[in-house]
Order: sequence, then C-alpha cells, then structure tokens
Amino acid sequence: MSGDRGLYLALISVHGLIRGRDLELGRDPDTGGQVLYVLELARHLARHPKVAQVDLFTRQIHDKSLDPGYAEPMELIPDGSGARIVRIPCGPRRYVRKELLWPYLDEFVDRTVSFFRRQRHTPHLFHSHYADAGYAGRELSRFLGIPQVHTGHSLGRAKRASLVASGENPDRIERRYRLRERINAEERVLEHAALVICSTRQEVEEQWGAYQNAYNTELAVIPPGTDTTRFSPPGRSFHRPPIQAAVDGFLRHPRRPMILALARPDPRKNLRRLVEAYAGSERLRAHANLVIVAGNRDDVRDMEESARNELTELMLDIDRYALYGHVAMPKHHASDDVPDLYRLAMRRRGVFVNAALTEPFGLTLIEAAACGLPVVATDDGGPRDIIGNCKNGYLVNALDPADIASRVEAVIFDRERWRRLSQAGLSGVRRHYTWTAHVAKYVKEVRAMIDRNRPQGLPRRRSEASRKRLIQIDRLLVCDIDNTLVGDRDSLKRLLEAVRREHDKVGFVVATGRSLELTMEILEAEEISRPDILITSVGTEIHEGPYLDPAIGWTNHLKYRWDRDSVVKALDDIEGLSLQGGEGQRPCKVSYYVDGSRVAPRAADPAQEGGTKIQKEVERRLRKAGIRFNTIFSHGQFLDVLPLRASKGKAIRYLADKWEIPVERILVAGDSGNDEEMLRGATLGVVVGNYSPELEALRGRPRIYFAKAHFAAGILEGMDHYAFLSPEGPNPETGGAT
Repeated sequence: MSGDRGLYLALISVHGLIRGRDLELGRDPDTGGQVLYVLELARHLARHPKVAQVDLFTRQIHDKSLDPGYAEPMELIPDGSGARIVRIPCGPRRYVRKELLWPYLDEFVDRTVSFFRRQRHTPHLFHSHYADAGYAGRELSRFLGIPQVHTGHSLGRAKRASLVASGENPDRIERRYRLRERINAEERVLEHAALVICSTRQEVEEQWGAYQNAYNTELAVIPPGTDTTRFSPPGRSFHRPPIQAAVDGFLRHPRRPMILALARPDPRKNLRRLVEAYAGSERLRAHANLVIVAGNRDDVRDMEESARNELTELMLDIDRYALYGHVAMPKHHASDDVPDLYRLAMRRRGVFVNAALTEPFGLTLIEAAACGLPVVATDDGGPRDIIGNCKNGYLVNALDPADIASRVEAVIFDRERWRRLSQAGLSGVRRHYTWTAHVAKYVKEVRAMIDRNRPQGLPRRRSEASRKRLIQIDRLLVCDIDNTLVGDRDSLKRLLEAVRREHDKVGFVVATGRSLELTMEILEAEEISRPDILITSVGTEIHEGPYLDPAIGWTNHLKYRWDRDSVVKALDDIEGLSLQGGEGQRPCKVSYYVDGSRVAPRAADPAQEGGTKIQKEVERRLRKAGIRFNTIFSHGQFLDVLPLRASKGKAIRYLADKWEIPVERILVAGDSGNDEEMLRGATLGVVVGNYSPELEALRGRPRIYFAKAHFAAGILEGMDHYAFLSPEGPNPETGGAT
C-alpha cells in the first residue's frame, strides 16, 4: 500500500438509529453500544494520516415518529475529518427492528452497488458490523472483489445459549430473534472474510470457537477505545450536572453511594437480577442507592413490546420489594448526560454494574473506568479482559444475585479498596483502551491484510482493474449464445475484439436458456472470454462480477408465489408435453420438450402450430391451479415455465435498474422465441439473420433491427446500425429496419 493516497474504508452497520450527533442510545434494543462504537470508529479512523476516506453505510429511514435527519441520504460526522454517514434505502420506509430486516438485505446490497457506480470509486475494504451487515458485506465483497473485514458485536450461538440458560423457551427465542438465519449468516461470513476483528481473546476462543468455520479465517484481537476527552473523572468545577435532578428526584437519601447500571431495557441485560441482588442485601438497601438508566421513555405503554415488558417487570419488582426512595429510574437522558452519570456515581463513591447475561465487550465498562468509577461485571466475554487489564473491579456470576450483591458491597464499603480500584481503572484505560491505540492497531492490521490478500485468488492489478471497470461501464451488450453469438468463428472473433477494445465502457452480458454449467462449457469451447454478467436458465438466474456470483436479490424477487412442484403436478398428463432431463431443470424453471405433431399432425407446420396449442393448454391449466407463471415457447420444440417475474427481458431491466444504465444504452441480440421479451421495449434490439420464425412478428417494431448477416456478424451489423460504440453513445432514434 506504500505510495497510495490513503485507505478508503467502507463501514457497514445496517440496523439501529445512526446519526452524527445526539445519539438516541437506549431508545430501543437496536440502538446501543454497537451504534456508538461504529460511529466513533468512523470518526477516529478518518483522522488517521493513512486513511483518506471513511463512509459508514446504514439504512435510510423515513418515519414521522423519528427525527427527519435519519432520512437524509448523507451526513458529515462532526469532528470526523470528512467521514460520512451514507444512508441506503431498503425495505419499509419506516423504522423496524433488526430481526425484520433480513428479507431486504439484498436490496441494500444492490443499492449500495449503485451508490459506488454513481460515485465511480470503490473502497479498499468493507468492514461489516453484526450479522445482518455481515451478510450484506459478504455479498458486496464477493461481487466487487473487495476484501471483507467483520466484527460480530454479539453472536447468535452465544445469545441463544444465554437465553436458554436464563429459562427462555427455545421456540419463542427462534420466533423472536430468528437465530437460525443469523447463525447461518455468521458461518458464511467466517468462511469468506479476510479478517474478523474481535474485542477479546474469549470472543476468539469461546464465542467464535463454537462455529464450524472458525478456523477458515484470521481473527485479530483489537480492543475498542473510549474518548478520554469526553469520559474523564469529575474536576473541581463538577457541580450538579443537569441529569442529577432527574436522578435525585427518586431518592430519599441521594448522597448515599450510587450503584449505577446503564443498559437498554432488554432481558439479556439482566436488570431484574440486579434489582433482586440489591433488594436481597439489607446493607445495600440501608446505605446505598440503585440507579438504573434504561433508555428513554415518555409513556411505557407506547414502547416497543420487548422494552415495555422489561420495564414493566422492573417496576413491578421495585413495588414487590418496596424499594421506593431507594431506586431511581430517570425517564430521559441525553448522550451528553452519560459521562456525567459516571462522574456523579464516582463523586458519591459508588460502583458501575454490568450484569448482562452475555457481554461480547462492554464499552460502558471502559467508559466508567475512564471516569474513575470501579466496576462489577458479568464473568463473560469482554469484562474478563477489561477487568484483567485494568484491575478495577470484580467479575460475578450474572445468574446469582447473592454474588452480585456481595461484590458490590466489597467495593463501596471499603474506602481504601474503592480508591485503589478507581485509580487502577484510570491508568488501565490510558494504557489499553484509547481510540488512538485502537485505530493505530486497526490500520496496521487492515493494511497488512490488503497487501497480502489477492481477493479470491486474482492478481491485484486484474482485480482492481475489474472493480474499476464495473463501476465505469456506461452501456451493455447482451447476446444470446446458440445461433446468435456462436455459429461463425470468424465473425465471433471480430465481435469479441470490438468488445475488448471498448473494455472500459462496454459491459459484456450473455443471456441464454442454458444452465450456468452448460453455459460455461460452451463459452470455454468457443474460446469466449468470461462475460461480466451471465443471465442463464431463461432469465431465472443472474451471475455477476469477477467471480460470477449469483444475484441473490434477483432470486428472492422471483420466488414470489412460485411453487415448482405445483407446476409439475398441474401439467402431468398433457399430450405432446414431456419433462426434460435433470440438466434442464432449475429451482425457478420447469422445462419441457414439445411434440406438436402429436396434436396437429396435418398442419402446414405441425411443430409450430401444435406447439402453440400445447402452450395454450399449459397456460389454461396453470391459471386453473392458481399459479402465477410465465411461459416461453422456442424453436418449435421447447417450452419453459417460469415464475411470473422471470424472463431474460425482465432480468435485463433488473440489471439496468441496479447498475443505473439507461435501457437506451443496452443492445440486445437474439434469434429465437426465448429472446423475444428482451428484444421488445426500449432496448436496442437486433435480430440476427438466421432467426427463428417466431420472431417474425417483431418486424417493423421500433428499435428492433433485423440484420441481414447471420450469427455474430449480425450482431456487428446491428451495432453499426445503432452506432453502439460511438464515443457519444448509441443512437436509439435510428429505429428498426428490415
């Protein structure tokens, strides 16, 4: 990487409410420590001298109940040296919880690709955060040939284990959190990512170690940092911060030592056991206060269900144990109040408690330590490393209220021990957990990873050239294979050379009824260079990019009301119709042989006329069965039944939208009925001279040119007709010609 202008880093964090200032931390289960970490990472990375640009990609949200800033397509991060938040529209316009976003992640991928196309500049890496962004980052990485770095934040297997251990019903866990899908995504990320960044050794060995693909990638431990200019001990001028009134209004004796918990209202944060621990200790009830800051609320009844239930149970517990005057639960706090909460607890010689069931890192622990506040934390994940490094508190069994209470007592009722732990936390944070140290190690790791990785085995120059070209092409040449692209070696050679000369502006697409495997075989046999995009199996499958990865978004689009087995059952006994062999069948394509002579033996053209009759009977039966479908009859002997949304033409329009290439800059060449839909419309259509009779009906239509030359020579003739390769771009107004 030496001699370059600096790294361009693309961070991806799909869920939650992300903005550059006044974070709404704790508003819901999805807006917590991860949001803060990713924002601070972007801010501090952008300040590093070897980083040129940082973009944080998240979801665009239009929701009347939220600040309109979440709908802004782009936002500069304050004090971030130009770092940007880029918001990508996907899924519902309104805000939804992360478990409901999975069906829309392919849309996020496609629209992020479009962003890079408009920008005409791609990053050196994608750094995904959490499993949903991990899925999106993997697809972007594979498609653009750019390395993926991943941070898990919390892992599905660990979450499921902790919820089961706490007594949750496994079926309810799955319905609520969709952990199977999440764990599968995490396995695939491990299999693909060039680097996985972890916060602790425990995360490497125990949490990621539970995954099958844990040893398929490199895992590096880089502990997060904290902003020590924001989180610091109270100075002499510290006097009644704004949040103090909101806390003290609940308390009978506000000056007593303060047991502080700062967490969103979520069962995994284990706040109810903390209340139980406090209630079960006579000494704590008599000499200390418990302060729980659990997000923001106006009316508990208006909150999201999970948070509403948790807060309701907390309040019932306070009533059950008669803790009025001893427990504070302020309704509102701002981001700027958080350091003051730690300082207020420190001034009152209190302790910070994180009793979560599972804690991958625990950013609040180092924030508390940076303010001089001792900690008591769950013996899981990050707290082990933090307390091990800082020596500023104790680990506890989060399922044992008595253990929690005894450790809290040990801190706040021994003044010398409290002072020692406070000082140890301050020095430990300076030594281990600053953003300066985190970013320095991060940049070192990712630069080394980029230098040693030739993405997916490609030489670096070829990979970078391919990525650059994919976002610079301004037109597409789309060709059928059989009897269109191939059939005459000399004209094929001339066509491929013409495309090669215009490599930087023309994308080469092959659209065929063949399967991917058969397509690759014929391309190799005919010595045709690998296309940029393959549309195969009559438009039911798209493969893109340097590695021809499947376009998952297109596949999901086609599955709407498609049931392959029902198609086969409905057409089981039609005369003259027989299923093709396994090589002709695909998940979204049912292919048949048609023998028209069986139903129209005396017709002038029995194959065509009989085939048309069979096609009509097929369509009648499918409609009767309530199946939404598309049928394509070609060469007088083949019939394909596809999902309603599938065809080569629709696939081309999907690509035009995804790549933001006007259809007037897409030249389509074909010879048979399964090319008809892609020839019609606003594209530049070319029918080669050796076309099948079923295309005769297109003659005279605008933008459909019937070439005199056959095979690839006909494509070249059509390219000349439309001036397809001219520097100014094609001329669609030349119209069709016979």
